[in-house]
Amino acid sequence: MAGGSPRTIVIALVANLGIAVAKFGAAAVTGSSAMLTEGVHSLVDSTNQVMLLHGRKQAQKPADALHPFGYGRELYFWSFIVAILVFALGAGVSVYEGVQHIRHPEPAVSPLIAFIVLGVSGALEGWSTLEAKKDFDRARGKRTIWQEVRHSKDAPTLVVLLENTGAMFGLLFAGMGLALSLITGNPFWDGLASVLIGLVLGALAILLLYEAKSLLIGEAADEEVVEAIRAAALSHDGIERVDEVLTLHSSPEMVTCIISADFDDALSARDVERIVFSIEKNVSAAFPMIARIYVRPSDPNDAK
Repeated sequence: MAGGSPRTIVIALVANLGIAVAKFGAAAVTGSSAMLTEGVHSLVDSTNQVMLLHGRKQAQKPADALHPFGYGRELYFWSFIVAILVFALGAGVSVYEGVQHIRHPEPAVSPLIAFIVLGVSGALEGWSTLEAKKDFDRARGKRTIWQEVRHSKDAPTLVVLLENTGAMFGLLFAGMGLALSLITGNPFWDGLASVLIGLVLGALAILLLYEAKSLLIGEAADEEVVEAIRAAALSHDGIERVDEVLTLHSSPEMVTCIISADFDDALSARDVERIVFSIEKNVSAAFPMIARIYVRPSDPNDAK
């Protein structure tokens, strides 16, 4: 029900914890502002993965009297919190550290250590990114990457993938900034790299906030699914038309569906009950993500 592969999230957590330790160690030795920024970024990412795992576990709790539709949206809530942290801590700290380093430059020392850490971090981040991309590609089918980002209901996978994308860009900028500082002898480039890392994280965080907010408010199922449900309902004898098919994602794999249909006026109440039961059974079998389905008669005053 919760969506998102726990294995992918755990891989990202382990990778980021190791990377954070290495980056902070390298920043202490080299004095690199961009490296310190990258350490903070990896630490924030590690915290984010812990929150996603917690949200995934909470989303699997069964429905109860207080939450009759379950706890699926816990996943979207924690994804929203993660997006806020990426923006406030990841992007905010990065820009602040970069500006401070530009205002008060300090030359980097032991650059070889920094480049080794960047290389190891790139390998670990690449591994984690590929695992997240596999989950993402399984869901997107024939959609483009951007279309799937806009349509995806699997917030944890989207968060991990975008976080890792930001991390890969961050490593690239950190390496370029450190290299330019060494070549030119001007620490300005290291500070600028930190600012650029913050801007990239800020842009990704805003995208995450927008998508997480939309899911938290409630998004409909994909149009293809809605039309397939409509067609399934119309295929039953006694259904004159289907006026509305309303769907709502409570989690990536849990959807509530309401169908408003016009029944043949000649049908008896028992016939209507039989058709309603048949529609609910067939739609649930065809779409396992439909956790609850309700069929109701259309307003008799609606125009046919």
